[in-house]
Amino acid sequence: MIGISKLYCGSVEASDALRYGRHSGKLPSHLLQFSKDKKPVVVWNMTRRCNLRCIHCYAQAVDEEGRDEISTPQAKEIIDDLADYGAPVMLFSGGEPLVRRDLTELASYATSKGMRAVISTNGTLITKEKARELKEVGLSYVGISMDGGREVHDKFRAVPGAFDKAVRGIENCQAEGLKVGLRFTINRHNYVEVPKLFDLLEELEVPRICFYHLVYAGRGSEMVKEDLDHSQTREVVHQIMDRTRDLFDRGLEKEVLTVDNHADGPLVWLRLLKEDPARAEEVLKLLSWNEGNSTGRGIGCISWDGSVHPDQFWRNHTLGNVLERPFSEIWTDESNEFLMRLKDKRPHVGGRCARCRFLNICGGNFRARAEAVHGDVWAEDPACYLTEDEIAGEPVKPIEVNDEPAETEGCPCSR
Repeated sequence: MIGISKLYCGSVEASDALRYGRHSGKLPSHLLQFSKDKKPVVVWNMTRRCNLRCIHCYAQAVDEEGRDEISTPQAKEIIDDLADYGAPVMLFSGGEPLVRRDLTELASYATSKGMRAVISTNGTLITKEKARELKEVGLSYVGISMDGGREVHDKFRAVPGAFDKAVRGIENCQAEGLKVGLRFTINRHNYVEVPKLFDLLEELEVPRICFYHLVYAGRGSEMVKEDLDHSQTREVVHQIMDRTRDLFDRGLEKEVLTVDNHADGPLVWLRLLKEDPARAEEVLKLLSWNEGNSTGRGIGCISWDGSVHPDQFWRNHTLGNVLERPFSEIWTDESNEFLMRLKDKRPHVGGRCARCRFLNICGGNFRARAEAVHGDVWAEDPACYLTEDEIAGEPVKPIEVNDEPAETEGCPCSR
């Protein structure tokens, strides 16, 4: 996760993260990417059921009718373990999480245990009543997926009217004072819609948007064909920076992030070297703390059947099952060599990644894409668009500082 607004537009300084000692349990949500302990944000795909038929669904969702494999009492046991372990965020996803009748009960339970609860949804089921329920149980954030303007979105979702229903869901959240943001997955069919997403961000007065790069997992994945080429990806990231700067220059300070390609961090830094060298130095410090891809370390996934995966996209690797063993035990099992290597990928990656000066900043990027294209988990990430000249040179060293927290105990903004 690369905060374009935080880094490129200067909305976050290193001192902001240091104020909380970079401890994930104390950091506000917008600073979690700079935590030192990297306790995992856990994505729980709580159901495989969905009310839409999206052509790009990574979860391979099924019809909304049916039963779920993890019961409400079992889910609460899972949340107990995650809270005790110190996982700062529970992200309820699917399928479509709102088809589960116990979503609000489980979100409320997570917040009662000191976790932040957020949901990732298509937004179409968020009625006024549901938005009120979600606000009352202390939900921190609702991320609503959009694929472009009305025509493109409805085509992707394979249901006419999905765009208008999602917009209504956004408005219902806003009416209840519930923080809501947009999620957009970039691919070759919709990357020209990026300007429309920025227009929508402004028109609907939404405070946050995440642009996801495509992640393809599994050998021979057909999704490889849906990705942009390197020049297109660079163009899109520069466009995101341009539009974010335009918003800030007009006093509209939105939170804009890119996700799932940590080459974006060095690109921001390289651009700032030309535009604002002093800010570039500060950004390098923040990127060093971010540490890049956090699969198997700062992000984890529990599937609808209890299977634990390194992240929500890489489902062909299973680390264990929470119905048989607590997540905390699975996540810290030193006998699992694959998992231990994921926690520090840098010594194990090959190809361009191994010789890249930004390895400490991108963390070796996505191993799932490497496996999908090269058949080797530790090969170079094929989606890295940085040039040979850009990656050449002495490695960028991690920046160590005194990160003892200031007096923040009891500070309401630490949650």
